[in-house]
Amino acid sequence: MPTEQEVNIQTGRVPSLRAIIKEVRPKQMIKNGLVLVPLFFTINIWYSSDDFAGMAAIIGRAFAALGIFVLLSAAVYFINDTVDAERDRTHPHKRYRPIAAGHISIPWAYGIASILITVGLVAAFIASTPLVVIATAYLATNVAYSWWLKNIVLLDVMTVASGFVLRAVAGSIAIDHTIITSGTTTSELNLAISPWLYLVTALGALFLALAKRRSELHLAGDNSESQRAILSEYSVPILDSLISVVATATLISYTLYTFGTGVTEANVPRDHSMMLTIPFVAYGILRYLYLLHAAGVGETPEEILIRDKPLLINICLWLVTGSSVLMWTRLADQIAFFT
Repeated sequence: MPTEQEVNIQTGRVPSLRAIIKEVRPKQMIKNGLVLVPLFFTINIWYSSDDFAGMAAIIGRAFAALGIFVLLSAAVYFINDTVDAERDRTHPHKRYRPIAAGHISIPWAYGIASILITVGLVAAFIASTPLVVIATAYLATNVAYSWWLKNIVLLDVMTVASGFVLRAVAGSIAIDHTIITSGTTTSELNLAISPWLYLVTALGALFLALAKRRSELHLAGDNSESQRAILSEYSVPILDSLISVVATATLISYTLYTFGTGVTEANVPRDHSMMLTIPFVAYGILRYLYLLHAAGVGETPEEILIRDKPLLINICLWLVTGSSVLMWTRLADQIAFFT
């Protein structure tokens, strides 16, 4: 007698809402928070106590972009898990994913992915042409990853990192050219995000991707190739070396970003007060390395960020300190303008 899994795969039974939500992986949607990074790091440009409507429009556009990438990333999970369904069934944890477990059939998975992609791209097109270009690039990159790039050593983790950079770019595009009012002056928001910010995003994402590979390799043991083919191309010593290089580069890049030296679009205070956030970034990197080696975690970065209290507190302190520095700069400029 066929099992429930085999019946669902063969008949294409309508999946339950619970299975669809589980496949979307709500916990991993925290990654899309990078769309809001440009909004955060430009608060000293768009904040205006005289124009709450303008600020609401900027924040609304940023969260609309966030919603678009939530839809597209959800579609990517459906596509990727469909491609990996057979391999995931041999994984101790991934075998419980709805597609691998047979709770969502392959036709339904592709159908749901198509709907999510259509809604996401249409919304991006309505928002702006540049945003739909970035959204399409993100989608194309991830589809290429699902079918091909994830099987090429080094390019697999670099492709994952590129998805995070595209999120940050999308967040910048979403709020750019918004009309803002300061006093009696009306102007168009003209963002020029520092290239250092994109570099830090890329390196930070690459750091997490390499750490994820190391954790997967460590946990898989002798079954690494059956669970993820590319793992056979790596080794723990190689990954440790790569992680050390990227972690160092991330911290140095962020430090240089806070200086803003020689970069007119760095958008950081000229008094270098943004350097106050460096200790939080340093601690975050070191804490993550500690958890990776001492606690053996790293396969699910999003859960570490949620569950590890020291790391979560550190992120909150970084946000509070960074926003305070930028807001103080904005208020100081406004006071100077009116005096």
